Amino acid sequence: MGETADHGPPPPPQVAPPPLAVSRGPTWVPAEQLQQLQYCIHSNPSLPQAFLLAFQHYIVMLGTTVLIANLLVPRMGGTQGDKAQVIQTLLLMSGVNTLLQTLFGSRLPTVMGASFAYMLPVFSIINDIEDGNFASEHERFTKTMRTIQGSLIVCSFINIILGFSRLWGELTRLFSPIVIVPVVSLVGLGLYARGFVLLGNCVEIGLPMLILLVVSQQYLKHVPSRANFIFERFALLFCIGIVWAFAAILTVAGAYNNVKNQTKESCRIDRASLISDASWIKIPYPFQWGTPVFRASHVFGMMGAALVTSAESTGTFFAAARLAGATPPPANVLTRSIGLQGIGMLLEGFFGSLVGTTASVENVGLLGLTNIGSRRVVQISTAFMIFFSIFGKFGAFFASIPLPIFAAIYCILLGIVAAVGITFIQFANNNSMRNIYVLGVSLFLGISISQYFVSKSTGTGGGPTRTGAGWFNDILNTIFTSAPTVAMIVGTLLDNTLDARSTGIDRGLPWWEPFQHKHGDYRTEEFYSFPLLIHEYIPTRFH
Repeated sequence: MGETADHGPPPPPQVAPPPLAVSRGPTWVPAEQLQQLQYCIHSNPSLPQAFLLAFQHYIVMLGTTVLIANLLVPRMGGTQGDKAQVIQTLLLMSGVNTLLQTLFGSRLPTVMGASFAYMLPVFSIINDIEDGNFASEHERFTKTMRTIQGSLIVCSFINIILGFSRLWGELTRLFSPIVIVPVVSLVGLGLYARGFVLLGNCVEIGLPMLILLVVSQQYLKHVPSRANFIFERFALLFCIGIVWAFAAILTVAGAYNNVKNQTKESCRIDRASLISDASWIKIPYPFQWGTPVFRASHVFGMMGAALVTSAESTGTFFAAARLAGATPPPANVLTRSIGLQGIGMLLEGFFGSLVGTTASVENVGLLGLTNIGSRRVVQISTAFMIFFSIFGKFGAFFASIPLPIFAAIYCILLGIVAAVGITFIQFANNNSMRNIYVLGVSLFLGISISQYFVSKSTGTGGGPTRTGAGWFNDILNTIFTSAPTVAMIVGTLLDNTLDARSTGIDRGLPWWEPFQHKHGDYRTEEFYSFPLLIHEYIPTRFH
């Protein structure tokens, strides 16, 4: 029998808790545009400052260009002169493609730089060719470059079709802030190997660079002075100059005379006689390595890289829009930018580039570091890329900057991009368990799956996918070594299948959907319209 008598005093009345803003401190409303930018996408600093800022963009993109050339050219049998010529070609293609994108593509201040996504298929080409009979190593190098050329030319049509058929734009309509968060975050975090892992190859140079950059750019800018803006905007150049001079002193003093070869490569400024072997003046021209070689297995293998660069560029464009003070790019802008990226890849095949290009993540991070998202600055940086692609000695001089210096810079810049991705969660319900599940699984699998594929890679193009079809192995291994690509696949599937219809508000769709259409927000035309008089020659569906 249950008790019915009341044996105690009545419970005290419940008092409603005070509002969160009173009891816990202030809260912040979502902000579609960052308010602390000094120059946004269509505002421009003075011309002298613009040139210095543009030169910073050139220096930042140079690190990845040199790193890719260092990794691939020796494996192909190329000399130091060949490496210098490869770097010149990569710089020219970066300059041309960046100019095309900022004028007719995304219209965002994004540099198009050499992409690591092409490493696995290029390694496969190297392995297939190195078993042949060649009169010299240079002949083997030339044959490898011609084969890469042919593969880039054919695979460029993947991006062209995805873009100009508007198929990629339709895919991006499946995105929500819940998908954008892991994709943009892993665009930065997925490149962690270019950070302290690379810095650790020469700690005595890389670590001072990292500390000096943080102190000078973040702390000294608060020192009362009429010139404190110099620390905020140009600290990167000053720090590179100081640490580069320190590395030169160590090199001349003989600090690296009796060390391992890897330490010499990482620390010395005179490594591998790159400056002496570079030409004073040499203009990269179409088919400079000879007639392209087309092999179906290599073409199919490189298709995976074309898909990965599309996914990674898309995530980078969203980060660039945020750091440039623009609204998220709508589907028509993304689709034309991917199509134009395919045209750029076609040009790279014609000119004999070593790899294709993608939107440079580190240069987007530089927008956040300097608080300057001006499109004009990035357009001016293309002049430096093209200039140093022609005058090889000058380009090789800056290419001699030790890679750990670049690694220290990337520790900051890639972290900024990763954090920008996290800010997109403000437009969705971050207290929804459903959203927490999708975010957590997408982030973790994006990192975990890609790391598994990277750890199982042999360094010669092989990976955990090992079927009888080498081209199929290259496609899967390339796609799943890209953390943002995996996050995009997982996040899009989960977000559009788990209670998608009943959780539209929690997913942030009321805020997101207007930005998916070119006329959905009045600011879209302001940020993404073509230059004057171009509208007459571009089909309206791409405006």
